[in-house]
Amino acid sequence: MDKPNAAPPDHLRDQAPGAPIRSGIPEHGRIPKYYAVKARIAELIDDLGDGRTLPTERDLAERYEVARETVRQALRELLLEGRLRRQGRGTVVAGPKLEQPLSLASYTEGVRRQGRTPGRTLISLDRFPCPAALAADIGVPVGEPVWHMERVLLADEERVGLESTYVSVERVPRLDRDFEPDSSFYAYLRERLGIPFGDADERIETVLATPREALLIGTPPALPMLLIHRVSRDTQGRPLERVRTLYRGDRFSFTTHLAGGES
Repeated sequence: MDKPNAAPPDHLRDQAPGAPIRSGIPEHGRIPKYYAVKARIAELIDDLGDGRTLPTERDLAERYEVARETVRQALRELLLEGRLRRQGRGTVVAGPKLEQPLSLASYTEGVRRQGRTPGRTLISLDRFPCPAALAADIGVPVGEPVWHMERVLLADEERVGLESTYVSVERVPRLDRDFEPDSSFYAYLRERLGIPFGDADERIETVLATPREALLIGTPPALPMLLIHRVSRDTQGRPLERVRTLYRGDRFSFTTHLAGGES
């Protein structure tokens, strides 16, 4: 093991924090041709800036003297990573990913904090008897009426996610009349109904969108999604809501603060 005060290896001297070590290049130095092209296109992306149009596959293949399929594979990875996005028949440089805090702050608050304009488009608002699988999560007996609200999440009019919210009709009786679907549900509960959030349990996983979900969000079905399941309670510990939210993996990252503790 190296001594703590030894000079860092050459490959770490210019290493950007958070970047892949050695820029992802194996120690033996042999890398796939597409990856080398991807690295050069990434440099081009940085030079062009947000919203600028990338040269065509043909132009890139000629520039880097490789086959178009090699360029295509590099572009596929950059699209999945959120560095690029499709616009019409072309490809443009995407802006930075939205950072959503893992906290009880709402989606609206998280997006506004980054200078973006949040929004939502209502897909459906349904009322139905509570099934057994949902009853414990939202604290109502089986068969009692519950709401299901499905909305597409927007950031500066760009579709970035899909949210399904389940809540008891008893707790939110006028959801279909008093609530503006493009606004924050958390703000509505807090300010109109006097229901403050206390705590929540969340689970995050990576999934692929279903064909319906991909159509609503406007993404290819093969694009990885970040799926968050949340069960929330009020300050009295009473169950409040169950939420299933899909976020585009190419447009979102999540942040949290970890406090110190025993190992």
